[in-house]
Amino acid sequence: MSKYTKEDILRMVKEENVRFIRLQFTDLLGVIKNVEIPIGQLEKALENKMMFDGSSIEGFVRIEESDMNLYPDLDTFMIFPWTSEKGKVARLICDIFMPDGNPFDGDPRGILKRVLKEMKDLGFSDFNIGPEPEFFLFKNDEKGEPTLELNDKGGYFDLAPTDLGENCRRDIVLELEDMGFEIEASHHEVAPGQHEIDFKYADAVSTCDNIQTFKLAVKTIARKHGLHATFMAKPLFGVNGSGMHANMSLFKDGENVFYDAKSETGLSETAMHFLAGILKHAQDFTAITNPTVNSYKRLVPGYEAPCYVAWSMQNRSPLIRIPASRGISTRIEVRSVDPTANPYLAMAVLLAAGLDGIKNKLNAPKPIDRNIYVMDKEEREAEGIKDLPATLKEALTLFSKNEVLTTALGAHATEHFIEAKEIEWDMFRTQVHPWEREQYMSMY
Repeated sequence: MSKYTKEDILRMVKEENVRFIRLQFTDLLGVIKNVEIPIGQLEKALENKMMFDGSSIEGFVRIEESDMNLYPDLDTFMIFPWTSEKGKVARLICDIFMPDGNPFDGDPRGILKRVLKEMKDLGFSDFNIGPEPEFFLFKNDEKGEPTLELNDKGGYFDLAPTDLGENCRRDIVLELEDMGFEIEASHHEVAPGQHEIDFKYADAVSTCDNIQTFKLAVKTIARKHGLHATFMAKPLFGVNGSGMHANMSLFKDGENVFYDAKSETGLSETAMHFLAGILKHAQDFTAITNPTVNSYKRLVPGYEAPCYVAWSMQNRSPLIRIPASRGISTRIEVRSVDPTANPYLAMAVLLAAGLDGIKNKLNAPKPIDRNIYVMDKEEREAEGIKDLPATLKEALTLFSKNEVLTTALGAHATEHFIEAKEIEWDMFRTQVHPWEREQYMSMY
């Protein structure tokens, strides 16, 4: 059942004095793009007649096939609360279609919808996700450029006066609530300058839309406080990086199919198969869930981020944790994902991996309840614990060979994603870094 009709949107725009509409979508690398139109063009947009040049967007199409149509999802209509009284700005998130009326194969939102269709064909009704995105707040310099100076010295769950980011974080929460978010928790994270705001779970597409909206809101409001918010996975050496844990559950007709009151753990067979699928494909989906060179600086021992493929009910060092809640809240938490991931692609590969486990009735290995960080390589091998990839290059190689995941993304997105990321890796690999000069200039 749709939330809004065209008439509702035209009425709200008039009542609220909205002057501009941003037609938003996400490129292959997870960056939000938008085509801003004056209010006079809104009716044309609502009839799916707005076109844009796809050849200028990362990972979309070549120059000779550039025209594309934006189809706004009416339910995503939202007025940005931070825009001026002289005329507000609203947004609609769009799906991308080719001029012939077919969905564009490389649209990340469309890719997620394709995998969700496969889930529905297997008899499930919803894939619900509760994300936990973390970010850092840095001070801006007098030119408004970000510095490496943090705005507080706080630690996990700290309060003012050490947590100077608290006012900014409170403002972010208030603005998000104005935008319809249901915020469940907001706190300082482990590292100085690091914060986490958790919002209520929703179906997969809405959650990914929310993640993108969340990032936009956080950056916009931080700027008002003279701060720069970054979702980079590991901005500082020697402290924790930023993750985006994904709490996932499958539903059928309003019932959480991961829960089974009769099983010893409270987890159903379906949940165990899904878990087994995630573990089987974990090394290979890392290129998508951790897509930057910098992502792999976070996936190292000692900073709470997982670097080993294992699962546990209580231990926080493995890739997958099963939180204690049962009943409707039964869920599988994948802890490797970081907030630089394109959320639509990340959730698409996680779902595809889990569904592969369900379709093939894969069996999960036994849980690992010891601290994996203190086990040596032989002990890990004896337990069958594999390592996550150590570099983006290694991750891309593994991903490119995984048929389940590349099929989920489709040929277009797979080819363009790998090409863009190999260029990124090459630029990093050939650059001379300060560390090298520190180590070698005097020695040799």
